[in-house]
Amino acid sequence: MPTDDEVVDTAANAAENVVFSRFDVGEIEDIDVTVTFEDGVLDVDVYVNAPDASADERQVADDAALAARGAVDDLFD
Repeated sequence: MPTDDEVVDTAANAAENVVFSRFDVGEIEDIDVTVTFEDGVLDVDVYVNAPDASADERQVADDAALAARGAVDDLFD
């Protein structure tokens, strides 16, 4: 059984990996990945501001949050 810290770290790393795989670091003006895991409930919020990038910021943020949840699911399998 993973610890709460392991869950949070795994989710945050997965989300950040998605964002940085879709945008060059120089394109990102702001990124915020917030992950909480309390009482067995995972909450992931991803915000990306990359106004000059060709990728859709909202879609990348949604994909990052889904990847975070998937990575946590894998921890519990």
